[in-house]
Amino acid sequence: MDAHLPNNPNLSDWIILHLAPGLGPATVQALLAELGSAHAILAAPRSRLQHYRLSDDCIDSIKQPNSAAVDATLAWAQGAQQHLICWDDVRYPERLRSISTPPCLLYVQGDANLLNEPQLAMVGSRHASRGGLETATAFARDLSQRGLIITSGLAAGIDGAAHEGALAASAPTIAVMATGIDLIYPKQHQALAARIIQRGALVTEMPLGTAPKPYHFPQRNRIISGLSLGTLVVEAAAQSGSLITAHHAMEQGREVFAIPGSIHNPTAKGCHHLIRQGAKLIETSQQILEELAPHIKSYLQPATKPATDNHSTSALPADHQQVLDNLGFDPIDFDSLLARSSLNTQELSSVLLILELQGLVETLPGGRFSRLA
Repeated sequence: MDAHLPNNPNLSDWIILHLAPGLGPATVQALLAELGSAHAILAAPRSRLQHYRLSDDCIDSIKQPNSAAVDATLAWAQGAQQHLICWDDVRYPERLRSISTPPCLLYVQGDANLLNEPQLAMVGSRHASRGGLETATAFARDLSQRGLIITSGLAAGIDGAAHEGALAASAPTIAVMATGIDLIYPKQHQALAARIIQRGALVTEMPLGTAPKPYHFPQRNRIISGLSLGTLVVEAAAQSGSLITAHHAMEQGREVFAIPGSIHNPTAKGCHHLIRQGAKLIETSQQILEELAPHIKSYLQPATKPATDNHSTSALPADHQQVLDNLGFDPIDFDSLLARSSLNTQELSSVLLILELQGLVETLPGGRFSRLA
């Protein structure tokens, strides 16, 4: 058995609830609030479950679970880089846990540790303009180099461009799927999904073998925004599904950003609508970093003393000081700094972002960096 399965002694209980037809996340949360655990829900009498207006099929599935389906799900998790993360697992992402309807079970293929890293959701039209695709790629590349993980939905258009931008920066990216994790949709993104697994992670709440259905995508969107500190809408028509992601972000108390476009471009109307509703108008990636700075600091350096007003470097962690020493006061590009460092790409990106937020490092045009103190 895979080493990560014994850490979840209640995993089978969660899988049974997860596979029960018609048992949605809101009802699971209500049951947990009353009964306290997945095991207690399974042990509850039928009359107690009927109080929550569960169908007979749903209750039958809880009381007489499909052992073959449960075993198949457990067997999947024994594969390399394949994880099942239930709601009470210590690895469950805290930002997602805080939303009103968190999934009770996540399928993750790739690096599960990334789910708790600082993320920015990037979404937009499946039928984006060439300029929109280029903007998404450029923003994703730049923000990835600055330490944020780009999270999107693996869809055609802006989603794919966002993932590609992160990968172009040799950075991880997270794709939240609306299908079973064993069914890549759209099919033309199978190669992209394979690259994401190698460097980032695929995530879904859908059971194995679940085919794409129209109603799965809005449901999936709450996870994209729920994992993230904020959501950036790059290009969206007035009825775009990406607006659902933005509205989820608003309801979850997360930041919402939108890039404006031409008043004559139909795929800009959704962004303009969001801006009128209070989304922050974004023209540069630096503006996003400035807006997210307080949140990023709390996640990237929970145990690090903030720099003093005079930008003292005396209390910096060793890896931060090493980067600062390697940097110097003359501009240097990222790859050259990486060659001088003992850190990997993501670690160096995160440290540079922290140092910039502390006022110790400046980002210059052309992807170069310079020491300020």
